[in-house]
Amino acid sequence: MAKLRNYTINFGPQHPAAHGVLRMILELEGETIVRADPHIGLLHRGTEKLAETRTYLQALPYMDRLDYVSMMCNEQAYCLAVEKLLNIEVPLRAQYIRVMFAEITRILNHLMGVGSHALDIGAMTVFLYAFREREDLMDLYEAVSGARMHAAYYRPGGVYRDLPDFMPKYESSKYRNAKVLKELNAAREGTMLDFIEDFTNRFPGCVDEYENLLTDNRIWKQRTVGIGVVSPERALQKGFTGVMLRGSGIEWDVRKKQPYEVYAKMDFDIPVGVNGDCYDRYLCRIQEMRESNRIIKQCVDWLRVNPGPVIVDNHKVAPPHRTDMKMGMEDLIHHFKLFTEGMHVPEGEVYAGIEHPKGEFGIYLISDGANKPYRMKIRAPGFAHLQGMDEMARGHMLADVVAIIGTQDIVFGEVDR
Repeated sequence: MAKLRNYTINFGPQHPAAHGVLRMILELEGETIVRADPHIGLLHRGTEKLAETRTYLQALPYMDRLDYVSMMCNEQAYCLAVEKLLNIEVPLRAQYIRVMFAEITRILNHLMGVGSHALDIGAMTVFLYAFREREDLMDLYEAVSGARMHAAYYRPGGVYRDLPDFMPKYESSKYRNAKVLKELNAAREGTMLDFIEDFTNRFPGCVDEYENLLTDNRIWKQRTVGIGVVSPERALQKGFTGVMLRGSGIEWDVRKKQPYEVYAKMDFDIPVGVNGDCYDRYLCRIQEMRESNRIIKQCVDWLRVNPGPVIVDNHKVAPPHRTDMKMGMEDLIHHFKLFTEGMHVPEGEVYAGIEHPKGEFGIYLISDGANKPYRMKIRAPGFAHLQGMDEMARGHMLADVVAIIGTQDIVFGEVDR
């Protein structure tokens, strides 16, 4: 009688469901996974080492390119770390703007996460619906920073500039008649805050649409219920954070437990799962989008009635206003020094962690008093989640690997760094 042997296959790195350049070596017994060995490093840019050769301000845009679906949240952790070393207080209006854009980024991330997870498993419509809402949020990124993705909008000491008084409008073309154009621009007639408020009013209905397509869909439930189960104890031991931890029933959210910026003033709930499977993690992400929407509403209401500065007036840290720079010699010198030599940060070491859409994202900085970081270490949530792949996939079928990668919501910019 012939002896049955396990066989080994490559999953990726050019696999459409690999969420980046993941190469995974799978050992299979028939179609059942015996072992999953993730190989990373194909997107390694050396961000942590590059930061040692750049000034603190020049290192900031590298943050956008880590998890390139949660750009401003990465910037937020970096800015908080630099501000801790500098011991500076960020203006309150800047903190509200930061929190608002962090939650906009969380929705952006979860729209991509849920949409691509569904697409991986075979549900295409959700992906298209999610990108419809992402387009509006990308417009907010572009209006405030000039870039749709790599914004570099958060700066040590605050944000680059205040919110604009208008939103860019769709222009007429031969493909759009006047009626369609008017409908597209209806929400863009006022300020940016008016546009965000309009979005928050209609977004819960959009989330209902995603739920109609997925939550009670029997094929979706067959592919996610009971798949990739992680017990609460194991999730803690593995260093899981974010939805990967909350999906297993542990109510841990840095925004609640160790509040930063103005999260202590916000009214929101922490969605928690029960079974620790792919389906519960999906439900957590859906509910988190609703909670983020609540936080954005609160920020909009506060920002409407509270004008003020959006960056510190210490010109060793933040540049002077452009008009001042063109009129005053001292301001010109400050501007020149800041963008050539950079700021000198006091000696010390600091860790700043935030509740990133994927989990706890942290920046550990060591300063030796120079204008560049002496060392920088990034605590990326996806790195810890990917290490759980072998345990989560073992005993499942080959097709379930795709569902597990989707539920981990990994992005290789931050995994490989």
